[in-house]
Amino acid sequence: MNDEYEDDMDQEPVPSGELCLQTLAMPADTNPNGDIFGGWLMSQMDLAGSIKAAAIANGRITTVAAGSMAFLRPVPVGATISCYAEILEIGRSSVRILVDVWLYSAETGERYKVTEGTFVYVAIDNNGRTRSMQKK
Repeated sequence: MNDEYEDDMDQEPVPSGELCLQTLAMPADTNPNGDIFGGWLMSQMDLAGSIKAAAIANGRITTVAAGSMAFLRPVPVGATISCYAEILEIGRSSVRILVDVWLYSAETGERYKVTEGTFVYVAIDNNGRTRSMQKK
């Protein structure tokens, strides 16, 4: 077996992109099973992506699409979630961003990936019309 491949297999997975948002999962955000509601998690991902998109667009943006997501593990109350954003593609007026969500449990010291998704944002002017990313 290739030594480089073995080294990759021994490494722990790491988040992609830049840390854009970190928050604490609270009891008010739970589903009937007591885990964090997926919709809340998706809204945190959208916020993280929009922080990155607004910086790239030099101004106002709006979310126009969210790609498929798979929730790999439930998120318990009290966990710290971290959203990492990575630019996948920049167009004339839009940007596509991958958002990874990682969980850290202070109780167990465990850190693992919870989900990922792609989000598309479009730069808009003060009237809500699409604009070029280059202008403010």
